[in-house]
Amino acid sequence: MKNDKQHLLVVEDDKGLQSQLRWAFDDFEVEISGDRAEAISAFRRIQPGVVLLDLGLPPDPGGVTEGLATLSEILALASETKVIIVTGDNDRANAVKAIAMGAYDFHQKPADPELLAMLVKRAQHVYELERENKRLQQADENMPLRGIITASPQMLKICRTIEKIAPSDITTLLLGASGTGKERCAQALHELSTRAKGPLVAINCAAIPENLLESELFGYEKGAFTGAAKQTPGKIEYADGGTLFLDEIGDLPMELQAKLLRFLQERVVERIGGRKEIPVDVRILCATHQDLRKLIEQGRFREDLYYRISEIVIEIPPLHEREGDVLVLAKSFLNKLAKEYNSSAKGFSAEAIAALEAYTWPGNVRELESKIKRSVIMADGSQITPQDLELEEATEEPLPLNLKAVREEAERKAIMRAMNHCNQSITDAANVLGVTRPTLYNLLEKLGLKN
Repeated sequence: MKNDKQHLLVVEDDKGLQSQLRWAFDDFEVEISGDRAEAISAFRRIQPGVVLLDLGLPPDPGGVTEGLATLSEILALASETKVIIVTGDNDRANAVKAIAMGAYDFHQKPADPELLAMLVKRAQHVYELERENKRLQQADENMPLRGIITASPQMLKICRTIEKIAPSDITTLLLGASGTGKERCAQALHELSTRAKGPLVAINCAAIPENLLESELFGYEKGAFTGAAKQTPGKIEYADGGTLFLDEIGDLPMELQAKLLRFLQERVVERIGGRKEIPVDVRILCATHQDLRKLIEQGRFREDLYYRISEIVIEIPPLHEREGDVLVLAKSFLNKLAKEYNSSAKGFSAEAIAALEAYTWPGNVRELESKIKRSVIMADGSQITPQDLELEEATEEPLPLNLKAVREEAERKAIMRAMNHCNQSITDAANVLGVTRPTLYNLLEKLGLKN
């Protein structure tokens, strides 16, 4: 049976105390060392989160030089390690000195196994929390843009494009199926722009009834129509100095398309019932899941408006075309939602990972987040299963017949999975794949997976 106990390193030269401490920690796999050389060797081998360290070690058992040197060496190797110092009754000054050097806590002899066990357990808990927080922070820092979680070459290319065009005021059209993240990309464009301190005003052209959309966009004067009790600026005016995001612009009625085109050309608006032209300084971002060129052919979208809003076009691929992103996103959603719902779910079973990767995700990122939310609530243990996700277990996919294509595709999938499973660590992924780090670097470059 697999031993999943955490390692604890005890550095103590007293044979009697060694024997006593070896059996005092039921939740740990205890490793005993009697001097500094043994301790450092064992530390490198087992990499424990907690070390119990006696300051009086040979060849200076009556002093503290060897113990403090061991502490310094351990923290130099792994500063996050929690070192608990064990000292004599009259050695409080040296214990305080050790704390100042970076030790986590201290315990005075004679050793109380029950109290020590409590200290070690608490230290291990703090170590694991800090390590998890650091991992999540690094994962966020490694993301190309804040709020955009990706590891795929396709989305990384889009992130680079966003970084390039964000500082300009160029009108941008975001194309992509529902749930692919068009709104998140619009937010990134705004946040990286010179207008970031200004407002980002979003309006969904498909969600507002046609008879209300004009007043929402352009505003109205008092008495302009029944119910217009006071002067009301429109969304375009509210976006002054910032960014206006027109989502689902393909659903904009033809008569409003003409009015929007005039605004884009003149950068002034007229409220309904008003005669005054109001200048507005705003950047325009648009998005749609529809094929605007087809709508132009059908006479449902103005060609001149299309050219105005598509100075730059960014096409966001569906989730199933983003290599490796399903698992990256799934892990990120799991971390966030497990905390939100106080769930014990910590990861995915091998069958769940296979099911996640095999599914085509017609609802894209939005559907994935919904599935993860359900699984977090439904999971009984620490591992999420295909049943929790409401996904069928994966079956093997047919491979292409060209041998070179088969090999490259297999290498690409294996490397992407290893990198995602190892949180983008080259060293860990190389170990999992059974290759050297230089070989993995060469494969990443050859297959176009190197960031």
